[in-house]
Amino acid sequence: MDDDFNMSMRKFLKQVGVTSQQAIEQAMRDADTKGKTFEAKAVITIDGLEIEHVVTGSIKGQE
Repeated sequence: MDDDFNMSMRKFLKQVGVTSQQAIEQAMRDADTKGKTFEAKAVITIDGLEIEHVVTGSIKGQE
């Protein structure tokens, strides 16, 4: 893959990571999360390509 492709993909993934973390942190601050674990799912799709990438995991609330 070429440099322009790599840079655009890295920029997109950085934006996904940063904005997702900010949204999750805000939601966790606004809710009672003490001692709870939340199941999380992220879905990435790309218009024009046959791709749907799903990532699942869990996020622990505040101690």
